Amino acid sequence: MCALEYLRHVASLSRVCYAKRGFIGTVVTDCAIQIELDATYQGFGFPACQPPRILIARESTDPVTDNVSLISGVASRYASALLDLAEEQGATAEVERGLDQFETLLTESADLDRLIKSPVFSADAQLKAISAILEKAGISGLTANFVKLVAKNRRLFTVPGMIQAFRAQLAAKRGEVTAEVTSATELAAEHVAALQEALNASTGKNVKIVVKVDSSILGGLIVKIGSRMIDTSLRTKLNSLKFAMKEVG
Repeated sequence: MCALEYLRHVASLSRVCYAKRGFIGTVVTDCAIQIELDATYQGFGFPACQPPRILIARESTDPVTDNVSLISGVASRYASALLDLAEEQGATAEVERGLDQFETLLTESADLDRLIKSPVFSADAQLKAISAILEKAGISGLTANFVKLVAKNRRLFTVPGMIQAFRAQLAAKRGEVTAEVTSATELAAEHVAALQEALNASTGKNVKIVVKVDSSILGGLIVKIGSRMIDTSLRTKLNSLKFAMKEVG
């Protein structure tokens, strides 16, 4: 019995879902347990009659939540590997800047966002396009190699999660807290400094600010620290006013 046949056999007997590490496919809605395979699994890569090594077996009742968990797990593992390598090479700050720069490209380019998320593009097409983009943007070294590896492994759709996970893991090591700040326009340096000072005082921790620009919020700020969000955007205020007026009417 080959590896794939073995998995199907186990799944039929014990009501489990199975998937390659990081692969997000259709999850059976009534499956009780999900099995995640070792990264060495390559479809039919195991010798005949040799069952694949199971890394994780866990309860799985909600297919939507489970997909999100799998994506989050993949992002965390890639981020952890990148951080370890960056620390070994003394390139943590360089990688951090490179990831920030790549995230900015994703935010500003709908075409790039589509490239990393669409399953229509082949791995080769994504790798070629990403390589050209990285070179043009001046992103090189470990960061560029990492993004190219992610493209080669067909994991580009999880890059935003990988960047967030990298920041979170790095912040934890530094004893920092990361605040994601969204503004309608670019914030001046003095405004960022004032905001950081205020957040440091309110949290009692050293807060690192990551600023994003989103003109659709019209004005104000959206500040997110972990699961806590402070939304003072004009768009949200206008929406609240509309709902209030509907209730009055």
